[in-house]
Amino acid sequence: MSLEPRAQTLLKTLVERYIAEGQPVGSRVLSKLSRLELSPATIRNIMADLEEMGFVASPHTSAGRIPTPKGFRVFVDTLLTVQPISESSIESSLQLSTQVGQPQKIISNAAQMLSSLTQFAGVVLAPQHESAFTQIEFLRLSEKRILLVIVTPDGNVQNRLLLTESDYTPAQLNEAANYINHHYSGLSFNEIRLRLQNELKEIHSDLTKLMQTAIEAGNETISDNAEDVVIAGENNLLNVHDFTYNLNSLRKLFAMFEQKTELMQLLDISSKATGIQIYIGGDSRLVPMDDMSVVTAPYQVNEKIVGTLGVIGPTRMAYQKIIPIVDITARLLSNALSHSRSLGDTD
Repeated sequence: MSLEPRAQTLLKTLVERYIAEGQPVGSRVLSKLSRLELSPATIRNIMADLEEMGFVASPHTSAGRIPTPKGFRVFVDTLLTVQPISESSIESSLQLSTQVGQPQKIISNAAQMLSSLTQFAGVVLAPQHESAFTQIEFLRLSEKRILLVIVTPDGNVQNRLLLTESDYTPAQLNEAANYINHHYSGLSFNEIRLRLQNELKEIHSDLTKLMQTAIEAGNETISDNAEDVVIAGENNLLNVHDFTYNLNSLRKLFAMFEQKTELMQLLDISSKATGIQIYIGGDSRLVPMDDMSVVTAPYQVNEKIVGTLGVIGPTRMAYQKIIPIVDITARLLSNALSHSRSLGDTD
């Protein structure tokens, strides 16, 4: 539904004022802030039309109006003027964790940065792990106690303690690790499990048992350490009146953080979209609360989209500031993870 220019200006002015103040906006304030040379009666008529179309609403406690989810949607889609921001401060912060073999730290740092820069909650949907490995090692700790070291394709290093029935010599452990690395590197542990029975007949039975134990433990280790959603700054939302005035809203909010199912669904869907996505409560069925909005952007590793990051806050958030922060952080996270992966490939 298209709006004539005067209605667009008034709606834009109303939303910006409401975001800044959190109070219903009256016609007199709109007249002053919009700089339209219109009579109060004309402004009231236009606002009545906007209300009839569902873009604004009149709280029964005030003569002023507030934007509806539909009004917020028109604002962010067609009326919003995004404020440019410098990448330098974000980039320098993110690069503190750009280290080979530590993609999870980079991801966690990105979530913390989003929270710190916006004073809302930052969230990152991490790349999905396929329980694969590029290299394993066995380290003998003591009799029948072995440390399994797993290096994953994204550079993560995971450890698992194995308690074995037999005592293996360092030479036997080296033989078993060499066999697995030579024949199975790059495969998932599930794929390896299907091939073990036939392909390990040529290996001594004692080592076969060790390798079967290692494959099972490796699969469990990767699954246990995979953190699907990284959330930072949830407590910031305790300072947002839009949530805290209603105890039921607060319960819903933190239930979402604890269960993560709805949040993961939203982030997964946004990872299949292009560029910035804005989900507004009351407008999007993916957002569980009317007063909540989520601004997301996908990120890549070596030009392949592997996850999504975003900011969770009130519908009454400063979108013109949040959008560039999310956009730049997604781009910098992509660069950092790709750089970490490429450095890891050269080792």
